[in-house]
Amino acid sequence: GTPGLQGAASPLRGVRRELRLPISRRGSHPASCRRRRGSGTRRCCPRCRRYRPAGQPITRAAPTTPGIAYPCPAHPGRQGAPTVKVGIINVTGYAGCELVRILRHHPEVEIASVTGRSAAGQSLGEVFPHLDNMDLDITADLCADLDLVFSALPHKASAEACIPLLEQGVKVVDISADFRLKQADVYREWYGVDHPDPTYLEEAVYGLTELNRDAVADARLVANPGCYPSSAILALAPAIQNGLIGSDIIVDSKSGVSGAGRTLSMTTHFSEVNENVMAYSVNGHRHLPEISQELDSIAGDPVNLTFLTHLIPMTRGILSSCYAPLRSDLAQDPDASERVRRVYQEFYADDAFVRVTDAPPQTKQTLGNNYCLVHPVVDSRTNRLIVISCLDNLVKGAAGQAVQNMNLMCGFPEEMSLEALAVYP
Repeated sequence: GTPGLQGAASPLRGVRRELRLPISRRGSHPASCRRRRGSGTRRCCPRCRRYRPAGQPITRAAPTTPGIAYPCPAHPGRQGAPTVKVGIINVTGYAGCELVRILRHHPEVEIASVTGRSAAGQSLGEVFPHLDNMDLDITADLCADLDLVFSALPHKASAEACIPLLEQGVKVVDISADFRLKQADVYREWYGVDHPDPTYLEEAVYGLTELNRDAVADARLVANPGCYPSSAILALAPAIQNGLIGSDIIVDSKSGVSGAGRTLSMTTHFSEVNENVMAYSVNGHRHLPEISQELDSIAGDPVNLTFLTHLIPMTRGILSSCYAPLRSDLAQDPDASERVRRVYQEFYADDAFVRVTDAPPQTKQTLGNNYCLVHPVVDSRTNRLIVISCLDNLVKGAAGQAVQNMNLMCGFPEEMSLEALAVYP
């Protein structure tokens, strides 16, 4: 048989062998609640996820309208001023300024404070002309009385800034890698420094919302996933959780240059990047242990992951091609592709920001939006599952995912302020 996840030691032994619904999922709505894709209907309150009887109407305001109507009696709607004051540490990076763009029209959020040591004293519009209509000054330190803070600092510096906030009772969404890994020695191995306070590693919730929705909603510290891991984990989670593949997995990812940040380097110099494709970190990218950690958790056993990254000459976007051997009995089924596709559709049926596509997705389809597009297909010649996924590394791979997590942490509808369409062409 195919080596991997269906062995005797694995809890996935015999899981959904016939691939009949309901498919195993994590962080889902209650069993009584099913959202029909494209219909805009659901049987849970999007704010508290409380069950409501079928047939009760749902009214939703436009995302830019102050206040929103909720379908459950506990949340009949609100009109008026924003209810949550947020701060952004290091707004001068790509992820930081993208947070401002997304939160600009959030009806429940006031951006009360933004910091950036290199630009302290300047207005936001001076640093980012596209945000000139924002009446915000960049300061060296956060103001007081914040409800939630996003940190977009580099690793180690981010943890050092976040820990005092947590001790003051402020909720934190950390966009760096500082709280993603659960083991301090693994963090030290891959990031080359000791973690400032390893006691927070266990408390932090890994903020891939689609898999950890309930934990995120109850968290005070959320570790926002990396951009590469988001594309890889969302591509593979349905197959692993439902025991469709073996444990020998390859993830081949390509990213635009904004993933490297705003710091100048020869690698991201226009003359070096333009008309060029390069592989990098072939001996191990820092996101490898993060992907392995989460896939191991889903599988219940270690996976054997090969992860390779490439830099391509575009600004935004990640496309990941994932490969794994099919379970032996599934490989013999002539309808394997359609059966696998049904598994993916059911797994993400209630997730607004993951879509299972009919054709291989393109990065242009996710430019500027919070979607991850996933396309599973079976290669019957080699008996392998191929999954293509793509997302915008600055939105679903960073700032958009952070806002999605904030929405849950603050009790807002998950989609609030994140319903923008992709930019085309």
